[in-house]
Formats: sequence, structure tokens, C-alpha cells
Amino acid sequence: MLTLINTNRMVPPIAPVGLDYLAGAARRAGVEVDVLDLCLADDPELALSEHFAKHSPELVAISLRNVDDCFWPGAAWFVPELQATVRRIREICDAPVVVGGVGFSIFPERIVEHTGADFGIRGDGERSLVELLTQLRAGRRFDAVDGLIWREDGAIRSNRPAWPEDLSVPTARDAVDNATYFRLGGQVGLETKRGCSRQCVYCADPLAKGTKERLRDPAEVADEVESLLAQGVDVLHLCDSEFNVPIGHARDVCEEFTGRRFEGRLRWYTYMTVVPFDGDLARRMRRAGCVGIDFTSDSTEPSLLTTYGQPHRKEDLAEAVRLCRANGIAVMLDLLLGGPGETPATVEATIDSVRQIDPDCAGAALGIRIYPGTPMHSLLAAQRPLDEIPGVHRRYDGPIDLLRPTFYVSPALGERPASLVRDLIAGDPRFFEPDDGSPPSSDQADPRADYNYNENQTLVDAIARGARGAYWDILRGLRTG
Repeated sequence: MLTLINTNRMVPPIAPVGLDYLAGAARRAGVEVDVLDLCLADDPELALSEHFAKHSPELVAISLRNVDDCFWPGAAWFVPELQATVRRIREICDAPVVVGGVGFSIFPERIVEHTGADFGIRGDGERSLVELLTQLRAGRRFDAVDGLIWREDGAIRSNRPAWPEDLSVPTARDAVDNATYFRLGGQVGLETKRGCSRQCVYCADPLAKGTKERLRDPAEVADEVESLLAQGVDVLHLCDSEFNVPIGHARDVCEEFTGRRFEGRLRWYTYMTVVPFDGDLARRMRRAGCVGIDFTSDSTEPSLLTTYGQPHRKEDLAEAVRLCRANGIAVMLDLLLGGPGETPATVEATIDSVRQIDPDCAGAALGIRIYPGTPMHSLLAAQRPLDEIPGVHRRYDGPIDLLRPTFYVSPALGERPASLVRDLIAGDPRFFEPDDGSPPSSDQADPRADYNYNENQTLVDAIARGARGAYWDILRGLRTG
């Protein structure tokens, strides 16, 4: 028997799509599986105790979706909770523990070491988890399990990441209570691909999912949509790194959705890069049921876009918004302010340009999370030790530890960069403003301005009243009434 545990308790709650895929794959391989979802448990400690009083698995697999909330200045860190969960399982269960998930795969060796887990799987777990269980039963040839991190002779060893090119996952989506997640979380996700070949300097997706797009068969993706529609889930978020990379696969998925007559039955949102995007894809997406796109925009200033590794320019961004408007698709621009070379003048220029481009909304995120192994880390570390670099921010003492939330904000923005950005936005309701971590004053207490989706009570309340969709679109709706 295999026990799968979801430890992500962020609210609004996000359905653990990866755990759903893992359970389906294990069952398809003939493995008996039970799922313990701590996100939906009123008392996680009690849920653990009650579960293992009734179950004696051969292996316990824990999913870590996020290492932290990736949001400055919130800097909520989730690894200590994972460590406590592993420790508690050790007290009440004799089975070995393996950790996986997107968050884990960014820091695989560090998290195995930090939490005391027996194993970890970096990358896709659908095949590797079954193979690990097979090796535990007979052979114990752990070097044969792709993606496996394991302990041997007091050292931690690592196999090559599990990034199989022939990506296919189960479509039933019946191992997780998706209907409850939809009711409490307002949307449910699925993947059309994994991996990303783009070279954004700050992004950890290539570390976790691979540096090459691994594509699912569009018919398989549509079968998964059918399964979710049958469960009453009719608002989805396609959680690929970038839906339109490669653009041909995006078109094929849209055509499959259109052939299944999803429009009118399904609304979906997605992340996209600004280029490639054209009128043909916009029309296909709308016919297929797309109602909202969140573009990875970062900036409108050429120097910042070059630093970030973005191929688009301001004119491309304006054209993308125009195409969305022409096709009835809501559009969000995600800005990333405060990177290397950012100044008050470049922030002002970007905000002014976004006003002119006129998206439905824009997120003015401030600060870049520094992940080891990314070009951003290399760029900063080449200058001097991180703890000597002005602009590196953290909420912990001692040496720099990138497993913990550590951010960069250009020191040229001054001691109160969030206040600077808010002053430049000047109350424009299209912008989600950055927070500086201080308690809001009475004249800035509008909770709808909160752009951090973690522990966002405004979102929770709106969803309870029936709001559905991407969180930026729900918040936008609250602003416009």
C-alpha cells in the first residue's frame, strides 16, 4: 500500500493536481493507494494520527507544492511544517518517507537533508514512485530509479531528474475531492505540458520540470477536462509554465477543446508569454473557452527586459492586450519590479506605459526570489557574496540560506521601495500594489489591493459567495463591482 499526503494548506485551497496524477498512475500499475489530504483536514495533527491508526503503508509519499509563498515581504516559509510532518509520521508509522513535488524539486538534496526524509523524487513522480516501491519490495537498486534522492552510507545521493519525454498522465482525476476544492478554491488546475525552454533569469521552473517542453497529447488533455466537468468543475487554470510555448501545441489543444464543444461548458485561464501570440491563437483560445490570460510581462523598459531574459518589448505587450480585447479575453499583466538595474525612473516609465496599454489589471510585484541554480543567482553571486550585496532582503538571521525566502530589490529604489511604487501608481485601480509589510493605515486598508494569494481572506470570502476563476480576475471583479 502507498499513502499519498498533501501538505499544502495555503488558502484559498488549491487542488493538488500532482497528487491526483500520482494516485492514478500508481493505481494503474496495480498499487493500492490511499490519499490523506491535510489541506481539507480541520486538525492536521489529528488527521495524521487517525489515518495511520487505520493504515499500515509500505511507503509514505508527501507532496511539497511550495517551499514558500514567493512573495516579498510576506516571505512565508513552509519547510518547517514539512519537517514537523515527517517527524510526526516517524512517530506513528514505520514506513519510509519520500518527498516530491514542484517545490521539493527546486531544492531536492537540501530538503531531504533538512527534513530527515528517507527519499526524495526530483521531477515527475508517476513512474519513479512506482519504481521506488518496487525496489523497496525487492532488489533495493535505488540507483535505477530516475529522480531519486536517497541516503547511502551516511551520504545523500542523487540520480538524474525524472523528466521523461513521453509525457502521459492518468485523466480520471478521481483520487482527490476536486468538487470540494472547486467550491472552496474557485478553480482547479491541469497541465498540458511540463518543462520550459525559456531562459527567464529568475525562474525555477526549469530546475523543477526540465529545460525542454514535454508535451501531452491534446486528446488526453481533453479527456481530463471531460473528467473534471463530470465532477462539476467547469472553471480551470491551465498551469503550464507558459501555455503558448510551443505555439503549435497550444493551437492543437485549442482545436481539441473546440472539437469537444467545450465552449459554453468550460471557462479556463492560463499563463502565457507575450510572444509568440497572434490573432489566430487568440481566436482559437476564445473558441475553446479561454476567458483570461496572465502574461509574463515583467517590465516595459528594454534594459530590464534584456536583464530578465525576455524577448518581448513594449510594442508586443500592447499588441497582446489589443488582441485579447478584440477577442473578449480578460488580460492581466504580471510586472516584476526591482530587478538589477531598476531605478525610480524605470519603474515610473513601466507604470506609465502600462497605463497607456490599458490591460484589465496589472500586478506590480516587487522583488525577485533568488533560487540557486538560476541565472539570477549566478548574476548576483558573480559580484560578491550575497550577504554583502545591497538589495538582498530576508527575514532570518545568520548566513544566507537560499532554501529560506531570500529576495533581491534594487537598492536604487530606496529604503521604502513599496511606498515609491504605490506613489507612482497613485491609486490607479487597474494595479495590484506591492506591500511593505507594515500594518495598513486607515486610508490604505482596502483588502482588495492584496496581491498575495496566500491566506487571502478577501478571496476566500468572494469564493464562498460564488466567485469562480483565476484569483486576479476575482479580485479585479471586486474592484469593478
